[in-house]
Amino acid sequence: MSGSMEPEYHVGSLIYVKGVDPTTLRQGDVITFVADEDNTVVTHRIIAIENTNNTLKFRTKGDANEVADGALVHNKNVLGKPAFQIPFLGYLAFYIQHPPGLYIALVVGTLLLVAVIAPTFNKGKEKTASKKDKK
Repeated sequence: MSGSMEPEYHVGSLIYVKGVDPTTLRQGDVITFVADEDNTVVTHRIIAIENTNNTLKFRTKGDANEVADGALVHNKNVLGKPAFQIPFLGYLAFYIQHPPGLYIALVVGTLLLVAVIAPTFNKGKEKTASKKDKK
């Protein structure tokens, strides 16, 4: 949702993240991780790796940022590596996660479900009616 990884990942893109074993990560890899207690998800590049007491921690930085992130990323907070992105779909995903977008998505989903299911009820009534006509 920010421009910190421009131009590799554009603002508004939806990024698909594939899980990864943190021990396979290297300097220069891009990772997605949980950054804080608020469960903020961030995608930044690894610029350094620290291994203290067999615990991996990663120093990260957004490509478009001037300075590195303030806190190290613990290996348990790594969600994975971006596999691909879909431009602009992130805006839609963000919109439907919060009202009023959530309500609109629920209404549209319900209408689509009814549109798919409703014809099956009419087919059942037509078969019953045609059997009565034959008698």
